[in-house]
Amino acid sequence: MSVLLHELSEGVLTLTLNRPQSYNAFTRELALALQAQLDEAHSNPAIKVVVLTGNGKAFSAGQDLAELVAENAPPMGVILKEHFNPVVQKIRACAKPVICAVNGVAAGAGANIAIACDIVLASDKSSFIQAFSKIGLIPDSGGTWTLPRIIGWQKASALMLTGDKLSAVEAERLGMVYQVVAHEELAAKTNALAMRMSAMPTKAFTLTKKALEASANNTFEDQLEVEDRIQGLASQTYDYGEGVKAFLEKRKPVFKGE
Repeated sequence: MSVLLHELSEGVLTLTLNRPQSYNAFTRELALALQAQLDEAHSNPAIKVVVLTGNGKAFSAGQDLAELVAENAPPMGVILKEHFNPVVQKIRACAKPVICAVNGVAAGAGANIAIACDIVLASDKSSFIQAFSKIGLIPDSGGTWTLPRIIGWQKASALMLTGDKLSAVEAERLGMVYQVVAHEELAAKTNALAMRMSAMPTKAFTLTKKALEASANNTFEDQLEVEDRIQGLASQTYDYGEGVKAFLEKRKPVFKGE
């Protein structure tokens, strides 16, 4: 059985973590498989949007602790540098938008992988847990960088130190989640969003992600220069020309992602 399911349909690549018996906890095999699929999504022009979700009751419980104590277990440094860090880096650097459909609990690295995605939809039965402190670790997978920037220092600090569970509704209120949907509607609503986005001017998505990434450490004046440069690139695309032309002609645009 494959630990990661992948399906490409009409420009949407759906990646499903598939270790339901272990709440989709990450092993080296799963981490490397996800990295390979994210690389494919980045470079394959047939892929317009990526959806990341989990099979079963959980999105992901984070690292599979059994792997940590197994014979010849990889040291923690290897797990971070070769497993989790490349996953979140590839999500952020992917030229295509990555939508995370959180179908159940997202704990530890699973929570931080979810919030690294561009858009997060969550089942009303899902939850988020910064579970690291419960076993004497610190948050990883970019969590100490990402979470304070989303919800603020004080709330992020409290969640990381206490390991308290956060409901999907509360996560939405804090800005961690774009939208909470009924559990039985999560797959359909995620697919509808992904399909709608795949028909949009997807080259602009790539450029928008670049601008957002640059903003993390820029001054306001620096970011204005970034916007000027990237908007110049956007204005030279086919899709920009088609969008303007369609607007003036009062018709629906036909975008190519170019």
